[in-house]
Amino acid sequence: HTMAVKAVSSVDEAIGHINSHSSGHTESVVTEDPTCAETFLRRVDSAGVYHNCSTRFADGFRYGFGAEVGISTNRIHARGPVGLEGLVIHKYRLYGNGHTAADFAGAEPSRSYIHKRIEGVAAAAEIPQAKLAKLS
Repeated sequence: HTMAVKAVSSVDEAIGHINSHSSGHTESVVTEDPTCAETFLRRVDSAGVYHNCSTRFADGFRYGFGAEVGISTNRIHARGPVGLEGLVIHKYRLYGNGHTAADFAGAEPSRSYIHKRIEGVAAAAEIPQAKLAKLS
């Protein structure tokens, strides 16, 4: 697996880099500064933006949508006759405190993540739920 990490000198530099180079799917910021976090969550142009929690929460099943059948980073994705609800897109904000994604309880077949410790990074406590805010 590959993890993209870049050290930056400001939240503005981070936001500019992410908005230029990301897939638009899910981004996360780790900071103790609530103003920095809110700026990041508000200005990063991705479907999911997270503060102090794992991007492994980015899953339709975890969001309560049932089985995830696909993902889209497009802003308009519907085809054929479409009503107003079909044109609405959503942005999700997840607020955490070192939250990580637990294994999928009750999934058939059983699924689990393999977490590896990254040298120099403190281990976060395993907490099953984080606060999810849906923005339309």
